[in-house]
Amino acid sequence: MHPLALAYAERFSSEEDPILLDITLGSRDHPYAHMLSGQVQGKFLELVSCLIRPKRILEIGTFLGYSTLCLAKGLAPGGELHTIECREQDAQVARRRFREAKVDDKIILHLGNALDVLEGLRHQSWDLVFLDADKVSYAAYYRKILPNLAPGGLILADNVLFHGTVLEPEIKGKNALAMNAFNELVKADPSVDQVLLTIRDGLLMIRKK
Repeated sequence: MHPLALAYAERFSSEEDPILLDITLGSRDHPYAHMLSGQVQGKFLELVSCLIRPKRILEIGTFLGYSTLCLAKGLAPGGELHTIECREQDAQVARRRFREAKVDDKIILHLGNALDVLEGLRHQSWDLVFLDADKVSYAAYYRKILPNLAPGGLILADNVLFHGTVLEPEIKGKNALAMNAFNELVKADPSVDQVLLTIRDGLLMIRKK
């Protein structure tokens, strides 16, 4: 998203709550600060979750817990959110944020390789999935997740424009190639409907028929 368009979108979107704002401010010196969902996308995730009131949420890519907290706001009573993070230091920060927000009893954080963790969760079902992890594995995640996604359930996949590199006449780089292949995979899947939204770095909304 163009910086001016993003600033305008932020101006007319609901402000971050204190904990989310604290995560934003505290992430500025993080080497992967650009990975934070941020105000606009975070509010979108929150509103989608609140609209569908999911009982079971899966997130692949916890990072510092920002998007996790946004998604958790829509959980149905008694619901739970499973989130997967591969970096222990980031997982520790996220756990602290969950405690501060008093939602740690609803969130189960899995530390490790996402494909391995998903294998252990293969008997679980999901109403809402947020996919925001290593790009080369998106297709593998999708294939593992889709059978366990409830009919009418949603997958939200982040970074599907990958900094605009998928728009180049000749797509180069493993991440851009992987994201384009993932977009093509979903487009060719007759079991889903999808729309690609130009929020932040591109968000693909996928609904299982």
